[in-house]
Amino acid sequence: MNITFNEENQVFSLETANTSYVIGLADGVYPGHIYYGKKLPKGTIENLDTKLASRTGELPFTPAEKPGEKVSFFDSYPFEYATGGTGDYRETSLELKNSEGFTGCEFKYKSHSITSGKPALSGLPATFADEKDAMTLELVLEDDVLSAELRLLYSVFADSDAVLRSAKVINNSDKPIYIEKILSANLDMDDDKYEMINLYGSWARERHIDRVPLRHGRQYVTSTRGITSHQAQPFLALVQPETTQQKGEVYAMHLVYSGNFKAISELDQFDHVRMAVGISDEKFEWKLDPGSSFQSPEAVLVYSAEGLGGMSRTFHDLYRSHLIRSPYLHSPRPILINNWEATYFDFDEDKLLDIARTAKDLGMDMLVMDDGWFGHRDADNSSLGDWKVYEKKLPGGLKGLVDKVNGIGLKFGIWFEPEMISPDSDLYREHPDYVLGIPGREPAQSRNQYVLDLSRQEVVDQAFAQVEAILASANIEYVKWDMNRPLADLGSMDIPADRAGELAHRYMLGVYQLQERLITRFPNLLLENCAGGGSRFDPGMLYYSPQIWCSDDTDALERLYIQEGTALIYPLSVIGSHVSVCPNHIAGRVTPWNMRGDVAISGTFGYELDITKLDDEEKQTVREQIDTYKKYSELVREGDYYRVASVSENGIYDCYQVVSKDLKNSLAVYVQVKAEPNQHSRKIRLQGLDEDQMYIVHTEIDKLGSEDDEQRVTVPEYTTTGGYLMNIGAYIPSLMGDGRTIKMNIVKK
Repeated sequence: MNITFNEENQVFSLETANTSYVIGLADGVYPGHIYYGKKLPKGTIENLDTKLASRTGELPFTPAEKPGEKVSFFDSYPFEYATGGTGDYRETSLELKNSEGFTGCEFKYKSHSITSGKPALSGLPATFADEKDAMTLELVLEDDVLSAELRLLYSVFADSDAVLRSAKVINNSDKPIYIEKILSANLDMDDDKYEMINLYGSWARERHIDRVPLRHGRQYVTSTRGITSHQAQPFLALVQPETTQQKGEVYAMHLVYSGNFKAISELDQFDHVRMAVGISDEKFEWKLDPGSSFQSPEAVLVYSAEGLGGMSRTFHDLYRSHLIRSPYLHSPRPILINNWEATYFDFDEDKLLDIARTAKDLGMDMLVMDDGWFGHRDADNSSLGDWKVYEKKLPGGLKGLVDKVNGIGLKFGIWFEPEMISPDSDLYREHPDYVLGIPGREPAQSRNQYVLDLSRQEVVDQAFAQVEAILASANIEYVKWDMNRPLADLGSMDIPADRAGELAHRYMLGVYQLQERLITRFPNLLLENCAGGGSRFDPGMLYYSPQIWCSDDTDALERLYIQEGTALIYPLSVIGSHVSVCPNHIAGRVTPWNMRGDVAISGTFGYELDITKLDDEEKQTVREQIDTYKKYSELVREGDYYRVASVSENGIYDCYQVVSKDLKNSLAVYVQVKAEPNQHSRKIRLQGLDEDQMYIVHTEIDKLGSEDDEQRVTVPEYTTTGGYLMNIGAYIPSLMGDGRTIKMNIVKK
């Protein structure tokens, strides 16, 4: 890593191990984007013609020659951080309004600093590093009309090819300034017939991969639900048409934020591309008082010359090394049984203890008590906000239950929904003002609940006090933090009219504060975030929890699509993935036990069913699945991920692979989603191995076919080179039946 400034040609260069990011100053005034891509050879920056590289010589006027004639310049200059109202008609990153109501800003270079380390962002999740492992460039820009300062932060790490960016606005005037829009980063470049990739979905089918050609105009990915949402992801990638998992260029942005966001790609009249990401400006406005500042969330920029796979591994390593702080990061996660799909609200202490005893016998580590243990909650229409034990279900109290579960030999976890409040609750009857709502308008319910106004400190304090009291009352080692509805009726008793546009962001800051206080108070707690399944699966949440519940849909077939999209940008170690009963409670589909287990091992691992009802054969299958997960858990948690084949593309089969960092061990999981009649075996080209190394390949095939079929498809252990497996391919026999699975363990000889 290195960051330099060449004073002679006014060029900043940021280098990672494999990439270069170059910024030039047009006439020493406007920071402009020159280059982002493969690492440039030595001597390139010293001999760079800034005017030629940024095309300013082609424009009718430049700032130095005729400063007042700016519109044509602003309308085509590749701004490093685009501001609005003064001539740039493309998607801008910053819009400011003065106290008289006029919108417009123009920031010019003032100074810069290059320092070791990576600064934290106050109140926000962000990447981190030791001082020796990171460098940061701060560009200080100034609008002398508004008396405002803009600080652009760029950080690079010694062990990552990512570039981290954020923006901070400071009001140095004696009047308020209104931020009407603030994104975290934009990137300008020439078009190369780019296609746009984003992740879309809905409840129970989150993060499916969408790839469409870039067209002239603007294309948005956005959420205004107060959460990242089931429907969208704060991620955008631009790729060439020929880009695959293994080859081609990728430019990607991902926002470290959990609220309303906006990701944009724009192709303009000159076939220039601008991509950007940040907080959504829809219904957003922030009053910046004199002397105050506003910090944007952090954007992660990744360039890959090795296809989507290279992009994925950069994101994965960055998040594991520089975002997740949990003590569980490099530790085995407990294999848990969650009682939700086993009992829903209908349980008592005896039922939970029956599940716990069975779980211990099967080799599990933890019992998680889900919704229904508090207030007087027998359905989803009461008691949120009343975090006190429901004595009718747990007459011995929470500590009594936890002690008994610990006595069986299991750890204990619990479900909370601290951001919500039921109309039928003591808290609501005492404090109806704690609810988000527009004065004079009845708040809209969703799932029979309102949202607590976490923009207010007293509401944050009461929520934390209740959760803290429960966790301190017993030996609780895991919390599933849920959030089951989007925000609506954005109003607050505490926010004046000229700050109404701040509410959604202030709410998110309240959530971050709550979770920071929680893990500070209980540093050894395993926190798993959840939001109606996967509607707040984002980098911001990873700063507080090392894993996130991926989706409420645990159907093995649907999970192939969900987990492929999730693993495109998130490491497997953070993906909450469990085995559930069939017919599946969401999709109604029946899939084989082996398929459910082999799909679930590509993440954290557990069960969502009534294990007390399993027969002896099914119990033995569970024991074998647990043994399999334990065998491969470290490899899955720490290894490099490769997407070998996608059922979303071929419609027949799916395959992913994990390779240890030292290239000595690998696991490939193959799922035959749909059987094909009269088909020969196939060979699939594995990835990531040492081509010159000899490997022993052990092939494990599920036992779901007929006796004749099982005998026919036995694959003996064989030895070959990594080059053979990656170029000629690993042998996959023809299998009878849908949902068949094969695991290949490839070990250095």
